[in-house]
Amino acid sequence: MKAITYAQCPVELPLRTDPEPVPVVGCGVCAALAAQRREARLQGDHSTVSDCNVELRNHPHPKEAA
Repeated sequence: MKAITYAQCPVELPLRTDPEPVPVVGCGVCAALAAQRREARLQGDHSTVSDCNVELRNHPHPKEAA
């Protein structure tokens, strides 16, 4: 395959607009992540805010009994 030797249009990725995850009431891990996220936001550390959101989304909780 021949290498591309000319400029190409930039790749545009969509901006993630999902709502921020809400911590589960009574979960210590969720509460700590929410506090860390709040502090990072106050300091303008958007990278840590994003990291906390990922952790909150991926933190497992048992399904409630139906």
